Amino acid sequence: MLQQRTLKSLTRAVGVGLHSGQKVELTLRPAAPDTGIVFRRVDLPQPVDIPVRFDSVCDTRMASTISPGGDPGAPKVQTIEHLMSACAGLGIDNLYVDITADEVPILDGSSASFVFLLQSAGIELQKAPKRFLRVKKTVEVREGEGRRLLWARLEPYHGYKLTFQIDFNHPAVDATPQEVTFDMGSGRYKQEIARARTFGFTKDVEAMRSRGLTLGGSMDNAIVIDDYRVLNSEGLRYDDEIAKHKILDAIGDLYIGGHPLLAAYTSFKGGHALNNKLLRALLADESAYEIVTFDDEKKAPAGFAELAPAW
Repeated sequence: MLQQRTLKSLTRAVGVGLHSGQKVELTLRPAAPDTGIVFRRVDLPQPVDIPVRFDSVCDTRMASTISPGGDPGAPKVQTIEHLMSACAGLGIDNLYVDITADEVPILDGSSASFVFLLQSAGIELQKAPKRFLRVKKTVEVREGEGRRLLWARLEPYHGYKLTFQIDFNHPAVDATPQEVTFDMGSGRYKQEIARARTFGFTKDVEAMRSRGLTLGGSMDNAIVIDDYRVLNSEGLRYDDEIAKHKILDAIGDLYIGGHPLLAAYTSFKGGHALNNKLLRALLADESAYEIVTFDDEKKAPAGFAELAPAW
């Protein structure tokens, strides 16, 4: 049987929120089978639990933000996608995330620090079957037209493969690969995707900060790009780091569906909003998906039964 996974012990991190600039403490704790991933706002007079579900998403501007029932007026946790991506990359099914503010810390701007935290705590197999969300027919969402067109698609596939194409019409970004394909079954999430950092353009920073965004952003936790070049002295971690970060985000956004996907995902210029729209479109059509388990691990897609080695 392909089993669910949680942590062996708790682990903690301290950092700042990318948008809020607030100091925040994060405690990752083991959870029982079939709990899913649950954020808990422990800074409130009465702690509030926010289970990660597609319909818990209440805001997708600049990040994926969740609240109980998706209520925009309720307590929230924003910028969950990098931690969710790390959980998907390591196959973590059940986890409590205690948090002392309304935003997950950005740490180094990628999911690598979260992968390190999770692996440091140890991963434990649980006596319950791992449930997958298997896509049975193609689902696609599109927005805009012409130069403004963006789209995202899920298709049937025995495994989990992601392809992302970017198009920023910017000299520094155009000089990097515009399309990346990654297969989760390769077992190389940590090496090939996890270290890809979030990125931003200097021309946008002032406007965003005037709206109370990116207050915690710096070259320590983001790729910063001016009109012509990448400003970070160390350059890019991968030659295709910008496109790879979009895949990292997509893995996190889609894991908000509550189960690992068995599907081929393709997107052109998508983002958090389109990813959630795609997830909602899939789950609104009961003929488009099914929940499956694997009693025989050999029948599972390649790479899904192996535990990631220690960091």
